[in-house]
Order: sequence, then C-alpha cells, then structure tokens
Amino acid sequence: MASLPLKKNYRSVPALQQFYTGGPFAVASDGSFIACACDESIRVVDSSDASIRSTIETDSDAPSALALSPDDKFLFSAGKSLQIRVWDLSTLKCVRSWKGHESPVKAMACHLSGGLLATAGADRKVLVWDVDGGFCTHFFKGHAGVVSCIMFHPDPNKSLLFSGSDDATIRVWDILHKKCVATFKKHDSAVTSMAISEDGRILLTAGRDKVVHLWDLHDYGFKKTVLAYEVLEAVCVIRSGSLFASCVASFYEQSGKKTSGSSAIHFITVGERGIVRIWNSESAACLFEQKSSDVTVNSDMRRGFTSAVMLPSDQGLLCVTADEQFLFYVPVEHSEEIFKLTLSRRLVGYNEEIVDLRFLGEEEQFLAVATNLEQVRVYDLEARSCSYVLAGHTETVLCLDTCVSTSGRTLIVTGSKDKSVRLWEAGSGCCIGVGVGHTKAVGAIGFSKKQKDFFVSGSRDLTLKVWSLESMLDEVVQPLNLKAKALVKAHDKDINSLAIAPNDSLVCSGSQDKTAHVWRLPDLVSVVVLKGHTKGIWSVEFSPVDQCVITASGDKTIRMWAISDGSYLKIFMGHVSSVLRASFLTRGTQCVSCDADGVVKLWTVKTEECIATYDKHVDKVWALAVGKKSEMLATGGRDAVLNLWYDCTADDKEQVFRKEEEGVLKGQDLENAVSDADYTKAIQIAFELRRPRKLFELFAELCRKGEAEAHIDKFLDALGTKEFDLLFEYVREWNTKTKLCQVAHVVLFRVFNILPPTEITKIKGIDVLLEGLAPFSQRHFSRTDRNVRDTFLANYVLTEMSVIEPEIDAEERKVESLMHSDVKNADRVLLTGNADAEPKNTSEDLKASSKKRKSKKSKDSSSKKAKGVAYTKVEAIS
Repeated sequence: MASLPLKKNYRSVPALQQFYTGGPFAVASDGSFIACACDESIRVVDSSDASIRSTIETDSDAPSALALSPDDKFLFSAGKSLQIRVWDLSTLKCVRSWKGHESPVKAMACHLSGGLLATAGADRKVLVWDVDGGFCTHFFKGHAGVVSCIMFHPDPNKSLLFSGSDDATIRVWDILHKKCVATFKKHDSAVTSMAISEDGRILLTAGRDKVVHLWDLHDYGFKKTVLAYEVLEAVCVIRSGSLFASCVASFYEQSGKKTSGSSAIHFITVGERGIVRIWNSESAACLFEQKSSDVTVNSDMRRGFTSAVMLPSDQGLLCVTADEQFLFYVPVEHSEEIFKLTLSRRLVGYNEEIVDLRFLGEEEQFLAVATNLEQVRVYDLEARSCSYVLAGHTETVLCLDTCVSTSGRTLIVTGSKDKSVRLWEAGSGCCIGVGVGHTKAVGAIGFSKKQKDFFVSGSRDLTLKVWSLESMLDEVVQPLNLKAKALVKAHDKDINSLAIAPNDSLVCSGSQDKTAHVWRLPDLVSVVVLKGHTKGIWSVEFSPVDQCVITASGDKTIRMWAISDGSYLKIFMGHVSSVLRASFLTRGTQCVSCDADGVVKLWTVKTEECIATYDKHVDKVWALAVGKKSEMLATGGRDAVLNLWYDCTADDKEQVFRKEEEGVLKGQDLENAVSDADYTKAIQIAFELRRPRKLFELFAELCRKGEAEAHIDKFLDALGTKEFDLLFEYVREWNTKTKLCQVAHVVLFRVFNILPPTEITKIKGIDVLLEGLAPFSQRHFSRTDRNVRDTFLANYVLTEMSVIEPEIDAEERKVESLMHSDVKNADRVLLTGNADAEPKNTSEDLKASSKKRKSKKSKDSSSKKAKGVAYTKVEAIS
C-alpha cells in the first residue's frame, strides 16, 4: 500500500464560539443579525449560522440593556458604569456617550424616527434622550419599583410611551405634553412584556402573575384578561400576512371553527414551561400548544424561555432560553395536527466547558459534544447549529464515543457523573440502553472498532467493564438494561482514558497512577503494564498499523510503547504544560497532541519532530477528535470554543506554486520596465514583489540621474496605509547603513512632503519606526558636519602650501593676468634674441649691453620686481 503524504499544516476555523452569556440582546429589523451581551463585550452575530460578525469592547462595562436604531446602523448600550453609549456598527466606534440614570438601565427603546431614545432604570425613572445632542428631553417619575420594560407606540403619529414595572403597573406617557395619561393596575406581579395590536388600539401586557391583560388605548380602559397558567416572559402579536397568520387561518378552515370578528387579536406567549402557545383574544382560548418543550432542564433548574421576538417576513419566531440558546421556530402545515412548529435552527450562545467530542456518521457531518452539562449536543457542522440534544443523564456527561453498527445504525455511548452509561441512537435521538453498575463517575468509554458489538467503560471506582450489545434490537420502545460481561480492577487511581485496538483484541487504559495497562479482550486479562511517566496519564491510543500504543501525560511528554515487552520506543518532547490528548494521523506516521496551555502540536513519528504548532485556544484543551475519513480535527476545552481543523497542505503547496509562477511573470515585467526606463512601473512591481534590494537600486539610479522627485511621487500616490508601513520598514533598514542612507533620506523627504501629519500618525507602528529612524539619521548628519569642517582645514593647508590658488578679487586677478602676459612677452624676446645672436661677441658689445641693462634696472626697478614675482608664480604653477 502506498504511503500517504505527510500533513504539514492545518487551518483552523472556529465552528462554535461563545457569543451570548445571558442578559440583553437586540434583533435587526430584517432579522439578519443579533447583537448580544457576552460578558463584558457585545457580539454581533449572524442569525443564520452564529458566526461572529464583529465584537464591541465596552471597557469592562457589562451591558445591562441594548437597542438598535430603526435603520440598524447604530447600537445603543447601557451598563453598570451608568454610561449610555451610541455605537456606529460600520466602524465599531463609540460616537457619543453620556451619563444616564442613577442606577443601572434595565430596558431601552428607540423611536421609529431614530432621533429619540427611551431608557428605563432601576432608579424607577423613565427618561427620553435626544440621540444627536445627548441631552434629556423628558423626565418621567411615578413608578414605585424597577422599570423592567419600555416601548414606543409603533405609529409615529401617536406620541405615546409605555413602561412596565416591578410594582405591577403599566404607565402611558404623553411625549408632547410630558405627562402620564394613564396607569394600568390589574397585574399582581411584575410586568415582563408588552405588545400593541396591529391596528394600534389595543395594548397587551404579560406578567409573572400568569395572565395577559388587554387594554383599550382609546379610552385607556381595561378590556379583557387571558389566563395563561404559567409565568410569562414574553407576548408577541401575530401580524397579518405572516406565516403564523396563514397557519391560523388554515386552522380555522380545517377545524371547522368560526373565525372571530375582525377585532380578534391572535398572539403568542412563552414562559417558564418552555413551550410556545397561540391565543385568540376574543375567546381567550389557546388555539395551539406545543406537545413537548425543546428546552432542556439543567441541574441548576434553569428552564423555559426568557424572551421572544417575532421576526420579519417569513422568518418565524425567535425564542431565547434560560441556558443561553436561540431557538428559531417556523410554522408548517401538518395533516394530523393541522399545523405544527418546526425548530429550524438552534444557536447555542454559551457551551460551558467542553470535556469530550466525537465525529458522527459515515460522512462525519455531525459532531457530538459533551459539555459541563447533563446533555449531549449534536451539531450540524455545515449549518453550525445544534441539530438535537440527547437528554437523560442526571449529572454532567464526562465522556462519549460514536460508531456505525454493522446494521448501519449510528450509535452514541456516554458516561456520566451519575455512575451510569447510556446508549443512544443518533437518528432518532432516543436512549436505547442504560448500563448501571459502576459505583463512581464514569470518566472513559470506547466502542469496539471491528465487530461493533460491545463497548468498554472505565470509572473512578478503578474498574473496567465490558458491556455487550448483542441483545440490542433494531427497534426499542424503552431503554434496555445493558449487561456487563467482564469486570476487573485496573488501576490504583482514577482511570482517565481508554482505547480499544483496531482488531478488538486488546484494550488499553491510562490512569492517574502514572501507568497504562494493556488488557486482553473480552476477559480483561492483563498483558503488559507500561511504566515510565512521572505523572498521571491523560490519554491513550493504539496505532492503526503497528503493535504500539501512544500515551499523553501530565509530565509534558508523549511516549510510544511496544505492546510486546512494554518498552517505550519514542518520546516526544516540546510541550511546556500537561499533555491532555494525543491521537494518530496519516496511518500512524504522524500524531497530533494538545495541552493545558491551549497549544496544539503536529508531530512526525519517525523523526520525533514537531512540524507545526498552533495556539487557537486560551485555556486547557480537554477534547480532541480525529475524523476517520477526512482526518479533519476538532478541539474543544475550558474556553468553551470549538475549533475545526482542515488539512491545508495541498492548498499551501498550490498557493506557493502560484506565487512562484506569478513572481516569475512579474519579475519579467520588472526587467522589461527597467530596460524601457519606465522607472515608476518598475518601482511599483519591485514593491509588490517585496524586493527591497531591487527597490533601493531603482531609487539610487533615479537619484544619480536627478529624476527621483517625479517618479517617487507617482509611486507614493498609489500607496495605501499598509503599504506605507512596509515602505517605512524598508527605509528604516536602509538608514542603518552609511552607503544607503542618502537614498533613504530622499525617499523620506518625498513621503513627508506628500503625506500630511494626520495621515502619518495613522500608519501602524509609526512611533516605533520613527524611533528607529531618528538616532541613525542624527548620526549621519553629525558625520556630514564633521566632514564639512574637515574640508575647511584641508583647503587652508593646501592654500598655504601654494598647491591651490588663494581666492582673490576680480580686479587683482585681472592685474595679475596682465603682468603675467608682459613677463611672457619679455621672456619670449630674450629667448629669441639669444637664439639669433652670433656665438662670438666683442667686448664692446658686452660693455654696452651691461650699461644698458644697468640703466634699465634703475629706471624700471618696479618692473623687475614684478618680473621676479611673475617668474616665481609661473614656476609654482608649473
């Protein structure tokens, strides 16, 4: 069999991220996104797949109320700091803020015009603010308790504001006259939600007193009470033309009931029971009720819905649960039940701590995740939503495993703190088997790899158990009692992990007693004990091709052991904290591991070398799953983030090839531009190819030709902020060398001439870049000054040595030149006379010539002096 190519790189894609931790949220007018409070920040989430569009940091100010403007361009928030902030969602910056109430704001609402913002606080006040000016326009007092909900009348022509309080009253405020026009006092408990009928005449209010009251807004009188018999958290009016309205109309047609008059209002209520119900206001009767709740009950008894919002157009109903989930319901017609609500999406805002996970199904499209809860959530990786929940355990699920049985059924087995194991059928989400027998929490579990007819569990009671699946039927009405066919005390401390060999002949268990033990199946007979780790073992796994086992330990190492004699074959060192999981890849030639620091490492088994390290988690990575078909990775841990890892080795190789090919083509374009003397294009190509040496050569060539200014300016005009950052880095490097600094300063000079200071300050890391430029530039200028001073001394010395002419005035130079020409003429005469004279002279001629010279000397002594000077100068110059 041909060996598989080694994987060299993985790309991480956050599949599940924490985006809602409870509290306020706001839905866009078109339902495309949701703004959610997440700890001390605000997450803007896509409502289709829970992907995080953006994150707004509120400076450690946990939001207590949120609202969106009608055009969804601005987000209003209020927190514990009592500051009301206005955020621009396009830039994610706070454009305006002011101090609001004297205590935290509990609710907010924006007027349809977008110019007014109403806030309700725990200080029992209702304030209306001018959004543009940030000042208070209305100040309303009158409630005796915390104001919990607030809303404007949907008709912009009616200047009414409604507020509900914990004092069980609803007040109607007239914004134009700035006074309270009505007070409704029929509720016996806190008012939680308000809604207005489609015609704007009826106000519906719901409270924790389990009733819905209807109020006439024409005369502000009480109209009717609808008994709900559950604590209500939200009431929503069904608008005409929506899916719910059409389903209600078909309900009347198929049931044969007479429709109520045109004044009848149909509305939806949700509350502590976690079910959706539809009501008729005229008959005060429930038209529809869900048979079962999609909300799971947790150990802290958080259950039911906390809020509900009618989505626009045909998107249905959005319900928010007490355990931070967003459930999207769509009504569909059904033959038996006339119509029913279908759960189209389930977005989980907070996953708690992820303790284990496994891929599910033949195509590995689903992922089963065990968190710090009693349920197991099964996620659709393509839609990134929770498909269904496996509920049945009474305490936290600690471990799970999946398999596809010989009959084609996809099975899930789970172990829990409630000391039991459960077998689930993934298709129906039903529990088909329960195994009881362990005396402490079950912390490790695994299916058989070949026959798929048994599974093994390990517990904190130090025992291993083998459970048979031979008696399982294809169709099970009630969960069957699973039977253990083998039992053994395996370790002296808690069992953390176990793995079953590919041929189902062996099982290996790892424990906190620092050992791993290999047992023969099905009788659990001891084969070998693996000793060598100095701390507890967190993970064990068999090689898919060799007779060896890999173990991950708290001593920061991974070891590979031979099953035959228990000796360790290889040791992988590189982690700086406890290694919590390790698994084989690429038919046993590679392995992947994760540790307590959130680091994931990819190893080559043959060389014991770490070829890649990833840091995508911020805390312990407890769970690691490897897809059998695609070898896709999934990791999760204490940070409640689930990351999917895709093999991108082939993509990286192709990308490198494309870059090389593109580089060759651009390199040819660069040479052509240089040969054509098109320096502007050449500079742009060299900069795109990230070739600083070639870029410097082009700049230097332009400086030598004296054409640098025009070409550099054209090049700089086409650069963006990020490109300027890179250019500054190049200039900083050039400026560190004496031979290159002149070109660097020419480029700097052009940059500072083109860019204003405000743009320069926007360059990323400009302060660091300038700190690197300043000291070298100062050193270059100091050296230049020293060289200039040295030229003065050299000039003086050479002048005094008569090597160079001193600087004289123009008139003196003219006189000197004339004297010099006279001397030349006299010399020419003397030389000519000597040449023409005869060699024999008489004594008389000599005497006469001497007398003549003496007389001439007395008359023209100044001329002789000048002659001597002229001769001296001529000799010096020659």
